Amino acid sequence: MDRSAEFRRWKAQCLSKADLSRKGSVDEDVAELVQLLNGREQFFTTSSCAGRILLLDGNINGFEVQKQNCCWLLVTHKPCVKDDVIVALKKANGDAILKFEPLILHVQCRELQDAQILAVRSTHGLEVPLSHKGKLMVTEEYIDFLLETANQKMEENKKRIERFYNCLQHALERESITDLNPKEKIIKKNNSYSRKKKRNREKACGKCVTEDNDKELENDDDPGVSVTIFPEDY
Repeated sequence: MDRSAEFRRWKAQCLSKADLSRKGSVDEDVAELVQLLNGREQFFTTSSCAGRILLLDGNINGFEVQKQNCCWLLVTHKPCVKDDVIVALKKANGDAILKFEPLILHVQCRELQDAQILAVRSTHGLEVPLSHKGKLMVTEEYIDFLLETANQKMEENKKRIERFYNCLQHALERESITDLNPKEKIIKKNNSYSRKKKRNREKACGKCVTEDNDKELENDDDPGVSVTIFPEDY
């Protein structure tokens, strides 16, 4: 079986399907990143979110509210204002949770070596309960503080998306050059294990996937990127 041909067929099939997200289209702030990945033969995206602030109403299961079993009172991909949250909270009957979620990107990869150039860690979220059984448990002043924090995270998230895009683009360019030089590709493959051990020893989150960009992202968290390898039994 020609795995490359099978992957191309699978990719075309998935990308031709309708967008089933609530918005129904790719978020503007992540559109270039999605286009970059889908323009490469070894990748395609299955879902994405550029980052959002949302207010959910439901029953807390353990320490988290389950999004599939709750009511979405408010969702925005832009900075949020207190008045909108206060109005939305009046509709809450259960446990309202204010959340900020950073970039989420699900990527299918043709082979393991293709997945190794993507970063997969993030600690940039926010989740805070505001009401219990419909009763507001915090002051408006505290809501102001939370929204200021969430909006700052939203702005930082946009910067990280741009840095991630630039680093990924650079990494893909390096991969293309390596593909034209089989000897360099063999050396790179032999060194992959030692590089993996090095990444595991690094304590700072957000290391870029190329040596040239390590210093640039030394103190950054990476966006949340989930990668899946093309299955053997597809």
